[in-house]
Amino acid sequence: METTTRRQQTPVSAPPAAPLADRLRSIRALTRALVAPLSDADATIQSMADASPAKWHLAHTTWFFETFILRDHLPEYRLFDAEWPFLFNSYYEAEGPRHARPMRGMLSRPSLDDVLAYRAHVDAHLERLPDRPELAALIELGLNHEQQHQELLLTDIKHALSLNPLAPAYASLSPFSIEPTGAMDWECHEGGRHRIGHDGTGFAFDNEGPAHDVLIEPFALARRLVTNREWAEFIADGGYRNPALWLSDGWAWINAEAIRAPLYWQDNAAFTLAGLQPLQPDAPVAHVSFYEADAFATWAGHRLPTEFEWEAAAAAHDSAGGTQLDEAVGVHPAGSPSLFGDCWQWTRSAYLPYPRFRPAAGAVGEYNGKFMSGQCILKGASCATPRGHSRATYRNFFPPEKRWQFTGVRLAKDI
Repeated sequence: METTTRRQQTPVSAPPAAPLADRLRSIRALTRALVAPLSDADATIQSMADASPAKWHLAHTTWFFETFILRDHLPEYRLFDAEWPFLFNSYYEAEGPRHARPMRGMLSRPSLDDVLAYRAHVDAHLERLPDRPELAALIELGLNHEQQHQELLLTDIKHALSLNPLAPAYASLSPFSIEPTGAMDWECHEGGRHRIGHDGTGFAFDNEGPAHDVLIEPFALARRLVTNREWAEFIADGGYRNPALWLSDGWAWINAEAIRAPLYWQDNAAFTLAGLQPLQPDAPVAHVSFYEADAFATWAGHRLPTEFEWEAAAAAHDSAGGTQLDEAVGVHPAGSPSLFGDCWQWTRSAYLPYPRFRPAAGAVGEYNGKFMSGQCILKGASCATPRGHSRATYRNFFPPEKRWQFTGVRLAKDI
């Protein structure tokens, strides 16, 4: 699951969405495929409190459908196991107590086979529901929720395997070439008044709206992501040793944690889902925090884009293009490159509600709104994002020090 860059092409439109029943089967099947290379032991380990075991991702996404759809909308449905909602609820306070997040790796039981049986049980009951129009919105939410966990499953197992001294590969992934990159090129934008946020057509998470107008000053956005080669130059120039480049919190963080390079870098190699591999200079740098991204931008004489600048620029780009996750893990067919793919891109924008934002009613309203504090917005998609999941209005968010996700850097500047 390496990242790559490709030359700019004319944007193309994503194919129309498949019928809901077909998407339900294919998305659920992809999650099963992602765990196919894993043993029960692989699927049980938890490498840190931020990550979850692969087995837990399998069960939690199933719990979501069982709890919010089957339990409440299929009268004859009975819980697969009455104790499992306690194990596999994540953070939904309205659904009651739950197993502590940092202790998910202690769930040696139920086994991986037990969890797969749980998924089969729930899937069999879900087959009855996609033709009920009153449930379509909830099922769509469940599918997009599961796609988010597909990416998390990959990033979490990568982190776990990276701590194994044998540096084992997640799977045998087909290598592909990285095109050489030239000097940084820029795409200029006049600025002005722009409509930001989701317009209500098709699915969106609640934090993507309401749509509203913003005023953007003229700016330029880099046509490609920052590369490993450029990041190595930043390191060689003392980037991690110069406090003038860093926000105060970032400087405190890199010194407290002894941060001196992107996560997974080891001399001239980096740990990947294919195991330890030579560092590819022209590949986009990945697994850097907001603090690192901001310091690099300062060193380079530029800055990070705002989320509004990024979204305005993305209107001319294909959200299904670039390197993203397809049905066969590790296979990245040529698509239309765009602002999307390879790595999620840090912006300088805080994760805050849009004007007139209101969370959804009920437990599902806890999905996004309650995290609007102390987090930074990322835009785009990564090589582990299911293709077609993202869009220009998508608002990914993480705390500024986190970097185990596929996070990278696209520079911006004022003009």
